Parts: sequence; structure tokens; C-alpha cells
Amino acid sequence: MEKANGCISRPSRKRKLPQEGNDVLNFTLDELSDDLLERVLSWLPTSTFFRFNSVCKRWKSVAASESFKLACSRIPSREPWFFMVDPNLNQSVVFDSAERSWKKLSHPPLLSQNCNCNSIPVAAAGGLVCFRNMSGDYFVCNPVTGSCRELPPVNPGSHHRSLHAIAMNAYSNYHGSYKLFLVLGDLPKLSYKVYNSSADCWEEEIMLRRKTDDCTGFEFDSNDDDDAVYFLSKAGNVVATNMQRSPSKQFSSVITHKDGEEIVYFLSSSGTVVACNLTQKHFSEYPRLLPVFLEYSIDVVECKGEMLVVMLSEFFESASIRVWRFDEKTKTWNQIAGMPPSMSHEFYGKKVDINCLGAGNQIFICLSSAELCSYVRCDIVTNEWVEVPKCCLNGEAMEFMSAFSFEPRIEASV
Repeated sequence: MEKANGCISRPSRKRKLPQEGNDVLNFTLDELSDDLLERVLSWLPTSTFFRFNSVCKRWKSVAASESFKLACSRIPSREPWFFMVDPNLNQSVVFDSAERSWKKLSHPPLLSQNCNCNSIPVAAAGGLVCFRNMSGDYFVCNPVTGSCRELPPVNPGSHHRSLHAIAMNAYSNYHGSYKLFLVLGDLPKLSYKVYNSSADCWEEEIMLRRKTDDCTGFEFDSNDDDDAVYFLSKAGNVVATNMQRSPSKQFSSVITHKDGEEIVYFLSSSGTVVACNLTQKHFSEYPRLLPVFLEYSIDVVECKGEMLVVMLSEFFESASIRVWRFDEKTKTWNQIAGMPPSMSHEFYGKKVDINCLGAGNQIFICLSSAELCSYVRCDIVTNEWVEVPKCCLNGEAMEFMSAFSFEPRIEASV
């Protein structure tokens, strides 16, 4: 150290970069081995994979290799895409939450055949979406790659029984390991069937018993009309109608994993939440959130491994949309998020139906009625509500009834 003007000068900690022979600065992706290049590219957003073919021959080769799919399968999670349900059911449109943009994907040829052209999406998990046609046959599809297959037929006897819920769970995208769950029967006599992709067959039907410590003590009415939908009329009366919600949401349900147990949640025809514990083989009903004359529209979602309820209700000449969580200890519902009144008021008196889905901390809400069609995203942690831009493809405005959340994974096998 030297003294200058009575002060001690310290050596500079800044390092000068060498001007010549700096291999790091001249480094390019072309110098990576194939294995390392695949690992680097696998971290890119899925939407970029479609552009690999136009970069160079090597990247085009990478996109088609099985080792690249294996590298992609090691990415822990991807920002969700929302598969939108079009009234025509003849195209695949998604909202990319990472890029906040709309995309049109190739519709699987198998679903375009005459006998399957009216197939509707009914469940999703991992990188897969499940469809069901009018005959009750099921198809599993990867919307990103377009790969699709028909599942073995369900026992014919199941077609004559009420179907309450369809849920799906993916255990391994790369190895195509997933299960499809069907909850059947007439309350309070419920059962469930499981399709296991590993064995490529439907397992034996299992009966569900009523949980003895059900928190409501409510007795199910065996004559309950499962086609009835309840809404609040302008006169303030509860009206029961045989009109269905969005067809793809008539089996609206979610599945969660809690303490090693798989639980399927669905809505009864009267708007209450029914929980089917498939591990313990019992079911129970949750208490109503609000008196029936206040309810307008309700849906169940799964966020971060727990079941939440989204409800649109009308009161004091205004509408509100709120998110609720059930407290197992106190046996009560607690509000965790709510749309600002300035946003929700426009839905008052318009008989809006909400169809919702969860993905991480996000809830995607489709709001539709004869007068409007809108989409909103909610962050349940920050309570931020953002309207999703309208979808306009090829100069044509599109409206959707509902949506399903999936991870865009090219490695997801059907």
C-alpha cells in the first residue's frame, strides 16, 4: 500500500478482462456437447420448442430426440397453459400464462373423426388432457404434441349410472404413468372406478361408505335431481332449472394429495362440496358456504395441493367473487381472496356462470352469460385480480365456456 496526499490508497479490487485469448467471451452454444445442449435448451419455455426447426439443423435434431424429452422431464415444473373449451369443440386453443398470449394448436386427428368430433375435455393432469365423447368413451391427449389415444372401454354397466366426477392424476409424464378416476352412483350410494395407465385397464369398482363423523350431519336425498342447477332470480327467489352448466364442467371436480391420501372433490346438484377419500374409501359433505338463496354460481379448484371454492354471489344490489378455504379444525369456511367490488359489480343481475381452475397460486376464472364473456386471473397470495385480454385469432373474436390447466410438456406420453 502507498500513501498519497496523506491517505492510504488500497489496491483496486476490479479485475481487467484479458483482451486476447479470452475463450469464455467467445464461447458459443455450438461448442456444447449434445447432452449439455439438450440440458440447456430444456429450460427454455415450451413455446420456443416450436421454433427450433428454423434455427439450425442441429437444434431441429435436438427437438426430435428422445434424450431431449428425457432432459425436459427433469424440469421440476412449467408455467401452466390453459386449454380453452370452445362451443364448437373442433379446435385446440390455449392461453400461455408465461407469455400471456393466445395460441392455436393442432387438433388431434383422432378427435376430429365423426364419432369423436363432439368430444369434450373433462379432466387434466401433468401434460395431459382427457376427453370424453357422447358415447362415454375416453381419450387422453398431449395438446402440445397432438398425440392421442383411446382408453379401453369402461364396463357397460357404468354407462347407466349417474356420473358425478371425473378426475385425473399424473405420476410420471415421461413414462406415461397416470390414473383417471370416475365417481359414480346416486347419493348416498357412491362408488369409484380407476383407469391405471401402467396396466392399461380399468380396475374393479370400489364402494364408498359415508364417513361417520361427517361435519354436517346432512342426510342425502336419494331422489335428488342431479340435473338441477340453482341460481338466484332477479326477484330474489331460488330457481331450480334443468339447464346444465358448461358441458365440460358438469363433472367439475379436483383431486388433492393430503397426508398420502387421494381425495376427489365435486359439487352436488344443490351446490355443496362432496369429498371422496379414495384411500380411506369414504365420502363426506362440507357445510354450505352461504344460505341457498344467496348463492349464484360456484366451482371447486385445486391450488398448491388444497381444495378451494370460488363463489359468485349477489347481495345488496351488487355482485362479489370470493375465494374460500375450509378450516378442518373449526369446521368453517374462511375467505382468502376477493375480487375488488369495482370489477365484480358489472356481473350483477346478469346470471353469470363461473367456471374455474387452479394452477399453483393462480386461479383462472371464465365468466359467461347471455350478455358477456370474460376471463380473469387471480393470485391468491397477493389477492391481485387481472382481466385476461380477449382472444382474437385470424381476425375473429372467440368466446370460451371454460378451461383446463395443464403443464406444456413435449415429453408427456399418452
